[in-house]
Amino acid sequence: MPTLIKNTLLACSLAMAAATLCAAASANAAEPKKTVKANGSAKTAAKSKSHPKAVDVVASEPEPDISGTTTTEFDCELGNKVTTYHNDTDDGHIALRWKKRLHRLTRVGTTTGAKRFENPLFGLVWIGIPAKGMLLDSRLNRQLANECKNAEQMKPVVDTPVAPVAAPAAMPAATPASGELAVPAVPPLAAPAALDAPEAKKTN
Repeated sequence: MPTLIKNTLLACSLAMAAATLCAAASANAAEPKKTVKANGSAKTAAKSKSHPKAVDVVASEPEPDISGTTTTEFDCELGNKVTTYHNDTDDGHIALRWKKRLHRLTRVGTTTGAKRFENPLFGLVWIGIPAKGMLLDSRLNRQLANECKNAEQMKPVVDTPVAPVAAPAAMPAATPASGELAVPAVPPLAAPAALDAPEAKKTN
């Protein structure tokens, strides 16, 4: 009987040891999963910092004040519309309305003479030339609106008639050489009229 109890206690001890080893193995196996999850969260956080959400961008830049500005409306292709606001005392900035939001753009110098305004936070680029304007997205490298024209640019071009070239004036008469007197032209003398012959005296 003591041998049976001894064997039973030994079996229980082995079973408990096996259970402890299994629990430790399970814990070790679960740890890499936690590490992967943590790394994934870190990557997601880094990605969200490099590409801020639209809500964060909108909150970080309030809409500009357009009071006292001159408004210009543009009709573009595909039914798009762009409205610009500029102040005569500040030619380095404009406000631009696109998709129900107002943006502040800063002027950038060009070598072509075109007017270029940019907003790096939203990636908007407005380029204006005498014939039209266009709106670009610099982040996605694509056009947002093209062939944008205001009321003045939409007027038909009228050809200006060219005035005929006047005929050159008659050349003046040649002047005499230096030191010579100009002699006026004298009309030719008329031939003298024939004199009537005296009547012969009558004799009685």
